[in-house]
Amino acid sequence: MESQDLKHRSTTATATAIDSGGSSKKKSKRDNRRISMAKRGLRSLAVAISIPVSLTLLAIYLGSGEGYHTSSETVPFWFPPIWALYSTCVASSFLMGLSAWLVWAESGFHRRPTALYLYWAQLSLSLIWDLVLFGAGSSWAGLMFCAGMFGALVGCYKAFNEVNPIASEVLKPCLAWTAFLTLVNLRLVFL
Repeated sequence: MESQDLKHRSTTATATAIDSGGSSKKKSKRDNRRISMAKRGLRSLAVAISIPVSLTLLAIYLGSGEGYHTSSETVPFWFPPIWALYSTCVASSFLMGLSAWLVWAESGFHRRPTALYLYWAQLSLSLIWDLVLFGAGSSWAGLMFCAGMFGALVGCYKAFNEVNPIASEVLKPCLAWTAFLTLVNLRLVFL
Protein backbone atom coordinates (compact mmCIF):
# COMPACT_ATOMS: atom_id res chain seq x y z
CA MET A 1 0.00 0.00 0.00
CA GLU A 2 2.79 2.36 0.76
CA SER A 3 4.17 2.04 -2.79
CA GLN A 4 0.93 3.43 -4.14
CA ASP A 5 1.38 6.56 -2.09
CA LEU A 6 4.90 7.29 -3.42
CA LYS A 7 5.21 10.04 -5.98
CA HIS A 8 7.91 10.22 -8.63
CA ARG A 9 9.70 13.48 -9.11
CA SER A 10 9.97 14.61 -12.66
CA THR A 11 13.27 15.88 -13.98
CA THR A 12 11.70 18.95 -15.57
CA ALA A 13 10.37 20.19 -12.27
CA THR A 14 13.80 19.77 -10.69
CA ALA A 15 15.52 21.52 -13.59
CA THR A 16 13.05 24.41 -13.42
CA ALA A 17 13.59 24.77 -9.69
CA ILE A 18 17.38 24.83 -10.17
CA ASP A 19 17.26 27.28 -13.09
CA SER A 20 15.08 29.75 -11.25
CA GLY A 21 17.82 30.15 -8.64
CA GLY A 22 19.73 32.75 -10.68
CA SER A 23 22.03 30.56 -12.75
CA SER A 24 20.50 31.87 -15.99
CA LYS A 25 22.70 34.96 -15.76
CA LYS A 26 25.78 32.78 -15.38
CA LYS A 27 24.72 30.70 -18.38
CA SER A 28 24.12 33.74 -20.55
CA LYS A 29 27.55 35.17 -19.69
CA ARG A 30 29.16 31.81 -20.41
CA ASP A 31 27.24 31.51 -23.68
CA ASN A 32 28.24 35.03 -24.71
CA ARG A 33 31.88 34.23 -23.95
CA ARG A 34 31.69 31.06 -26.04
CA ILE A 35 30.05 32.89 -28.93
CA SER A 36 32.72 35.59 -28.92
CA MET A 37 35.48 32.97 -28.80
CA ALA A 38 33.87 31.14 -31.72
CA LYS A 39 33.69 34.37 -33.71
CA ARG A 40 37.37 35.08 -33.05
CA GLY A 41 38.22 31.53 -34.07
CA LEU A 42 36.31 31.87 -37.33
CA ARG A 43 37.94 35.22 -38.01
CA SER A 44 41.42 33.79 -37.46
CA LEU A 45 40.56 30.78 -39.64
CA ALA A 46 39.41 33.09 -42.43
CA VAL A 47 42.66 35.05 -42.23
CA ALA A 48 44.79 31.90 -42.08
CA ILE A 49 43.16 30.56 -45.24
CA SER A 50 42.69 33.78 -47.20
CA ILE A 51 46.32 34.94 -47.02
CA PRO A 52 47.92 31.89 -48.73
CA VAL A 53 45.04 31.58 -51.21
CA SER A 54 45.28 35.29 -52.11
CA LEU A 55 49.03 35.08 -52.54
CA THR A 56 48.66 31.99 -54.74
CA LEU A 57 46.06 33.73 -56.89
CA LEU A 58 48.39 36.71 -57.23
CA ALA A 59 51.27 34.43 -58.27
CA ILE A 60 48.99 32.73 -60.79
CA TYR A 61 48.00 36.11 -62.20
CA LEU A 62 51.61 37.25 -62.45
CA GLY A 63 52.87 33.91 -63.80
CA SER A 64 50.21 33.65 -66.53
CA GLY A 65 51.16 30.07 -67.54
CA GLU A 66 52.60 30.91 -70.97
CA GLY A 67 55.46 28.41 -70.72
CA TYR A 68 53.11 25.49 -70.12
CA HIS A 69 51.66 23.82 -73.21
CA THR A 70 49.60 20.64 -73.10
CA SER A 71 48.56 20.61 -76.74
CA SER A 72 51.88 19.59 -78.31
CA GLU A 73 52.60 16.02 -79.34
CA THR A 74 55.62 15.64 -77.05
CA VAL A 75 53.61 16.26 -73.89
CA PRO A 76 52.55 13.05 -72.10
CA PHE A 77 48.88 12.26 -71.56
CA TRP A 78 49.16 12.68 -67.79
CA PHE A 79 49.96 16.41 -67.95
CA PRO A 80 47.06 18.33 -66.44
CA PRO A 81 45.58 21.27 -68.32
CA ILE A 82 46.60 24.67 -67.02
CA TRP A 83 43.21 25.36 -65.42
CA ALA A 84 43.40 22.08 -63.47
CA LEU A 85 46.97 22.81 -62.42
CA TYR A 86 46.08 26.25 -61.14
CA SER A 87 42.88 25.20 -59.39
CA THR A 88 44.70 22.39 -57.61
CA CYS A 89 47.44 24.80 -56.55
CA VAL A 90 44.76 27.04 -55.03
CA ALA A 91 43.18 24.04 -53.28
CA SER A 92 46.60 23.06 -51.94
CA SER A 93 47.08 26.59 -50.58
CA PHE A 94 43.69 26.32 -48.91
CA LEU A 95 44.66 23.04 -47.24
CA MET A 96 48.03 24.44 -46.14
CA GLY A 97 46.30 27.44 -44.56
CA LEU A 98 43.82 25.18 -42.79
CA SER A 99 46.59 22.92 -41.53
CA ALA A 100 48.65 25.87 -40.31
CA TRP A 101 45.60 27.24 -38.50
CA LEU A 102 45.07 23.89 -36.76
CA VAL A 103 48.67 24.00 -35.54
CA TRP A 104 48.35 27.65 -34.51
CA ALA A 105 45.15 26.91 -32.57
CA GLU A 106 47.08 24.36 -30.50
CA SER A 107 49.85 26.95 -29.84
CA GLY A 108 52.11 24.76 -31.95
CA PHE A 109 54.06 27.59 -33.50
CA HIS A 110 55.12 28.73 -30.03
CA ARG A 111 56.13 25.25 -28.92
CA ARG A 112 57.77 24.33 -32.23
CA PRO A 113 59.00 27.46 -34.02
CA THR A 114 60.56 25.35 -36.77
CA ALA A 115 57.03 24.45 -37.87
CA LEU A 116 56.37 28.12 -38.59
CA TYR A 117 59.65 28.50 -40.48
CA LEU A 118 58.90 25.42 -42.56
CA TYR A 119 55.40 26.68 -43.31
CA TRP A 120 56.70 30.06 -44.46
CA ALA A 121 59.41 28.36 -46.51
CA GLN A 122 56.84 26.15 -48.23
CA LEU A 123 54.55 29.10 -48.94
CA SER A 124 57.40 31.23 -50.28
CA LEU A 125 58.81 28.45 -52.43
CA SER A 126 55.41 27.67 -53.93
CA LEU A 127 54.90 31.31 -54.88
CA ILE A 128 58.40 31.60 -56.32
CA TRP A 129 58.01 28.29 -58.19
CA ASP A 130 54.94 29.54 -59.99
CA LEU A 131 56.62 32.81 -60.98
CA VAL A 132 59.89 31.16 -62.05
CA LEU A 133 58.36 28.33 -64.05
CA PHE A 134 55.44 30.11 -65.67
CA GLY A 135 56.51 33.74 -65.52
CA ALA A 136 60.19 33.43 -66.43
CA GLY A 137 59.92 30.06 -68.21
CA SER A 138 62.93 28.55 -66.44
CA SER A 139 62.18 24.87 -65.96
CA TRP A 140 65.53 24.04 -64.31
CA ALA A 141 65.13 26.71 -61.65
CA GLY A 142 61.48 25.69 -61.28
CA LEU A 143 62.58 22.13 -60.62
CA MET A 144 64.92 23.29 -57.84
CA PHE A 145 62.19 25.37 -56.22
CA CYS A 146 59.71 22.49 -56.55
CA ALA A 147 62.13 20.08 -54.90
CA GLY A 148 62.68 22.59 -52.09
CA MET A 149 58.92 23.00 -51.73
CA PHE A 150 58.53 19.23 -51.41
CA GLY A 151 61.27 19.11 -48.75
CA ALA A 152 59.63 21.93 -46.79
CA LEU A 153 56.29 20.11 -46.99
CA VAL A 154 57.84 16.92 -45.63
CA GLY A 155 59.30 18.96 -42.76
CA CYS A 156 55.89 20.59 -42.17
CA TYR A 157 54.26 17.18 -42.12
CA LYS A 158 56.63 15.93 -39.43
CA ALA A 159 56.48 19.11 -37.34
CA PHE A 160 52.70 19.44 -37.62
CA ASN A 161 52.24 15.77 -36.69
CA GLU A 162 53.97 16.38 -33.36
CA VAL A 163 51.56 19.21 -32.54
CA ASN A 164 48.27 18.12 -34.11
CA PRO A 165 47.93 14.82 -36.01
CA ILE A 166 44.84 16.08 -37.84
CA ALA A 167 46.87 18.96 -39.28
CA SER A 168 49.39 16.52 -40.68
CA GLU A 169 46.59 14.46 -42.23
CA VAL A 170 45.33 17.59 -43.99
CA LEU A 171 48.81 17.95 -45.52
CA LYS A 172 48.80 14.56 -47.24
CA PRO A 173 47.00 15.76 -50.40
CA CYS A 174 49.45 18.69 -50.55
CA LEU A 175 52.37 16.25 -50.39
CA ALA A 176 50.90 14.13 -53.18
CA TRP A 177 50.24 17.20 -55.31
CA THR A 178 53.75 18.57 -54.83
CA ALA A 179 55.27 15.20 -55.72
CA PHE A 180 53.17 15.21 -58.90
CA LEU A 181 54.26 18.80 -59.66
CA THR A 182 57.87 17.72 -59.28
CA LEU A 183 57.31 15.01 -61.90
CA VAL A 184 55.58 17.48 -64.24
CA ASN A 185 58.41 19.96 -63.76
CA LEU A 186 61.00 17.25 -64.36
CA ARG A 187 59.27 16.33 -67.61
CA LEU A 188 59.24 20.01 -68.63
CA VAL A 189 63.01 20.11 -68.16
CA PHE A 190 63.47 17.34 -70.71
CA LEU A 191 60.99 18.65 -73.30
